[in-house]
Amino acid sequence: MTYLQPHHRLALLMHEGTQQPNRGKTGLAMLRYSPAPIVAVIDYAAADLTLEEVTGIDKPIPLVPSVQAALAYGPEVLAIGIAPSGGRLPDPWFAEVEQAVRAGLSIVNGLHTPIGNHAALTPWLGPQQWIWDVRQEPPGLTVGTGQASQLPCKRILTVGTDMSVGKMSATLELHRACLGRGLRSKAIATGQTHLMLGDDGVALDAVRVDYASGAVEALMMRYGFDHDLLFIEGQGSLLNPSSTATLPLLRGSQPTHLVLVHRAGQSHIHNCPQVKIPDLNQVIQLYEQVTAAGGAFATTRVVAIALNTGHLPADQADQALQATQEATGLPCTDVFRYGADPLLPGILN
Repeated sequence: MTYLQPHHRLALLMHEGTQQPNRGKTGLAMLRYSPAPIVAVIDYAAADLTLEEVTGIDKPIPLVPSVQAALAYGPEVLAIGIAPSGGRLPDPWFAEVEQAVRAGLSIVNGLHTPIGNHAALTPWLGPQQWIWDVRQEPPGLTVGTGQASQLPCKRILTVGTDMSVGKMSATLELHRACLGRGLRSKAIATGQTHLMLGDDGVALDAVRVDYASGAVEALMMRYGFDHDLLFIEGQGSLLNPSSTATLPLLRGSQPTHLVLVHRAGQSHIHNCPQVKIPDLNQVIQLYEQVTAAGGAFATTRVVAIALNTGHLPADQADQALQATQEATGLPCTDVFRYGADPLLPGILN
C-alpha cells in the first residue's frame, strides 16, 4: 500500500482546530513542516479569515468551510489534523471523511480510533485509494536490551515538562539546523504527527508497553551506524501522571544528550492543575538521574533548553529566554522565533 508522498496534494480537516493549538496541533505542524503541498484547510469556524490571521503561519492556503468546498482546489488526500476528545470524530465530521472517500480522496488518520476497515468507507475505495491509520504497532517487535548505548552516533532526545509543549518542533528544528551544516543527521518520529510528515519511526502510544523500549531501540539500531546524529522526538513527560512514553524513550534510545522543552510561564500540568511543575533545575536533575538510573546507564546531561514562547509578545519572550538561561546556566532559545543554532554547541562540541 502506498501512503503519503511529497507529491500528494493535501487538504487538512481542522474543524475548530486552527485557533486551538492543543486541539489542532497535528494540522498546525503539517502546515509548518509538511513536504507535501497543502491546498486547503477545512475549518468552518475560521472560513472567513486568512491562515495567517488564525495561526500566524504566513502561507497562501485558503480556509474553507467543508470538504465539498476543498474539492475545488484539487486535493488527492484528506489528512485529519485535529484531535477530538476521546479520539473519535463527531458524526458530522466523519460524514465529511466519507464524502472525501466517495470523491476519490485517500485518507490519513492520526487518531486513536482506526477507520481503515470502516464499513462506511471501504466499499468506496478505488484501486489507487488508501486509508492510512497512522497509530499502528509495527510487526516483529521485541523487548529492549539497552544495546543502543553501543552505537557510535550521538542520540539527542527531547524531554518535556509536560505534553504538547513543543518537543516535536524542537526535534525537527535541531535536525534541520544540523542538515544545514552538512552533518549526517536523522530525525526519528515517535508520534503520529511526525510520522505524517514523512520521517521514519513508530507511533509509540500504539505500542504495547512491554515492547515500547524495544521499538525505539530497533530504530536506533536501524539508523545509528549510518548517521552521526539521531534526533529522537520526545513524548509525554515524567511529570505528567497520564504519560507512559518518556521512560521507554530513555531506555530504548540510550541518549547521549537531552534537550529540555518547556512552555514559558507554565507552572502546572495542563490537564492536571493539581500537579505542580518544579523549578527547571529540579526537572533537569530529575531527567538526568532517571536517565542514568543510579549508574546502570551512562551519565547523560541536559545540554540546552528549548523554550516555547509562542503565547508571549516579543519583549516578554526575550525576557523569559534570558531569565531561563540565567537560572539554569544552559543555552536557551525559542526555535520558532530564533532558530535552533543557539542550542547546538552543547550537542556538537
